[in-house]
Amino acid sequence: MKEESFAGRGGVRIFMRSWRPDAPRAVVVICHGVNSHGGQYRWAAERFEAAGFAVYALDLRGRGRSDGARYYVEDIADYAEDLGTLIETARSREPGLPVFLLGHSAGGVVSCTYALDHQDRLSGLICESFAFQVPAPAFALAVIKGLARIAPRLPVLKLRNADFSRDPAAVAALDADPLTRGEAQPAATVAALVRANARLRREFARITLPVLILHGTADKATLPAGSRLFHETAGSTDKTLRLYDGHAHDLLNDLGKDAVMADIVSWIGARLR
Repeated sequence: MKEESFAGRGGVRIFMRSWRPDAPRAVVVICHGVNSHGGQYRWAAERFEAAGFAVYALDLRGRGRSDGARYYVEDIADYAEDLGTLIETARSREPGLPVFLLGHSAGGVVSCTYALDHQDRLSGLICESFAFQVPAPAFALAVIKGLARIAPRLPVLKLRNADFSRDPAAVAALDADPLTRGEAQPAATVAALVRANARLRREFARITLPVLILHGTADKATLPAGSRLFHETAGSTDKTLRLYDGHAHDLLNDLGKDAVMADIVSWIGARLR
């Protein structure tokens, strides 16, 4: 694993990690969600590397080892632009290789937002546990949008690591991670995600690149119905929805993760022929 950083939107220092096999046949770029950072994808990255894929993962601004106000963003475009810089870095280092973008949860919102405007830079989009619909009533989200205008840094959302995985060891590791311990999302960040999802709902049909959508049926942090809607309304002719019975939110950190990884690797491999 190689660790380095780059200048993101507005000059904010963004931390990144990369893994590279000797002769890669494709690139996977990973965008994490909340209660997470790129370092939590070491297991997945090593499996991708073993399959012949170069892997690039960032810590979103304000998260992990990146600079910026902790967990705070006013516009998802900030995240998307930083992600775009990482993708262009990967493309320049792996010239001619197809690039697949994997976004988890809120990282799926960021990834879909990026894809809407830059589909020509990608060969495929993998959306895992998409945070497009969440178990919160519409009026609560409306209240948070209002709070974002008067108290943007007020913590309004805290997710339980216990809802991310059914593996006790994985949950213990998440609880012990100093980069996410005590993480809570400010009102401005939640409001930015709500606005981004409103745009996605209007524009899903514009997404025409190959799409793989993954969700656990027992996910308590995000709703599988959101992934179903994305699958139904995406404009892609090449789109696949996989629902994993009984799986929790973090499919690549949950029991049964090997089967999920095998599905992703197989899906990418089928699009390299």
